[in-house]
Amino acid sequence: MRYFVKVFGCQMNHSDAERISAFLNKYKIKQAASADEADLVIFVTCGVRQSAEDRVYGLINNIQKKYPDKKIILTGCLAHRKDVQRRLKNKVNLYFPISDFQTFENWIIENCLKIENLKLKIPAQDNCRSGIDYLSIKPKYSGIYSAYVPVMTGCNNFCAYCVVPYARGREYSRPAEDILREVKSLVKKGYKEIMLLGQNVNSYLDFLPSDEGRCPKDRGVLRVQQTEATPPPAPSSPEEGRISGVDFPKLLQLIEKIPGKFWLIFLTSHPKDMSDELIETIAKSKKICEYISLPAQAGDNEIIRKMNRKYTIEHYKDLIKKIRTAYGRQEPGSCQLARAGFLPTISTDIIVGFPGETKKQFENTENLLKEMKFDMAYIAQYSPRPETTAWKLKDNVSKKEKARREKVLTEILKKTALANNKKYINEIVEVLVDKYIDPSTKKYLAHTRTQKRIIFYSKKKSLIGQFAKVKIVKAKAFGLEGEII
Repeated sequence: MRYFVKVFGCQMNHSDAERISAFLNKYKIKQAASADEADLVIFVTCGVRQSAEDRVYGLINNIQKKYPDKKIILTGCLAHRKDVQRRLKNKVNLYFPISDFQTFENWIIENCLKIENLKLKIPAQDNCRSGIDYLSIKPKYSGIYSAYVPVMTGCNNFCAYCVVPYARGREYSRPAEDILREVKSLVKKGYKEIMLLGQNVNSYLDFLPSDEGRCPKDRGVLRVQQTEATPPPAPSSPEEGRISGVDFPKLLQLIEKIPGKFWLIFLTSHPKDMSDELIETIAKSKKICEYISLPAQAGDNEIIRKMNRKYTIEHYKDLIKKIRTAYGRQEPGSCQLARAGFLPTISTDIIVGFPGETKKQFENTENLLKEMKFDMAYIAQYSPRPETTAWKLKDNVSKKEKARREKVLTEILKKTALANNKKYINEIVEVLVDKYIDPSTKKYLAHTRTQKRIIFYSKKKSLIGQFAKVKIVKAKAFGLEGEII
């Protein structure tokens, strides 16, 4: 029996796939190099845009035509949707949300392990619910020097356009000691870059003392109930082995103390949860990379309100100012690039053509990009998603107009990104080497702490996965060129 996992979408989906692979490998189900060579094909799907959804349909239809006896499993953002199940009727053997790992385990036991005549030791069940906490599964890391470490999953925000709360459920945070144990293990094994993941990573919150006895599944519900009027109780002495009352800034501070040289990155932040404490923590850190992803989604307050984003554009701009100011306040010598005037790198996400977005409202988004001078913006045309609040709104911005707006923002981004990148010329920066582009010419691809992509040449061997010093000699809008020192 051999399996193949096809992943669509975000880093969290790739991390989920690593846990699926680890689970299957544990029970001697081997990984195939392609879907053609596998007996079992697992799709970790993305439902953020229709284009990603359509690719899943196309691939499954092709597999069924070529290999009608091949078993197919579908998880990820499309797995729970009844319309998807109807469309793929008799083509998929199992649908399961990633949080319902027990269903996946039971299916594997019944349909795969019996074929191999293996004896399975079923993992102990959680005392407050049936099933497996899938985030506790030790992953089969796909990277050799860079690793994904999910710290939470799910979302409580219910943005009007977003499927995540429906696909993944409410927020669920991993115990801090589990995260620290995983990061320590990775650093000891020589990993150079750790990426903390979550749909809303800066809302991370480990158990509080009052939560003892609660099912981990209920953590997200607890967070929804807490307001400024009803703050959580003050932490008492933690039980042995349990770190209580850990929020995201505290988690970062604990990871910072882990010995060894490694870079720390986190994705993705929500502006409403970007606290002053978090800004200070990342600005002072020597391990947290100078890269912040802070999705704005739009530059107009009325559109932001319709999106249910729970902040104003004035608040968003103030956050960007605070972040840039915090880096500039650090002690001389602690952040050389900040003194050069081009740290940190800030990226954003933008949706164009949200229902009802007028040309004037879009112009406010144009102005946001011009004013904030982002290094990167992930710009997407609005795509109606079933189950979301926006699904009920009339999608009244034409495809042609959405494409025009996307092009306008892309041109602004190219100018601001190029201007930011030109500041790197003649600077010497540390990079982490990713791969050969052309082994015959020793052409390497690497990236900086600020997540700038760099091409450089070197006759040195075995640089992949290593830190190196590079002098920047050329800047483009979305990349740099350099010479190794």
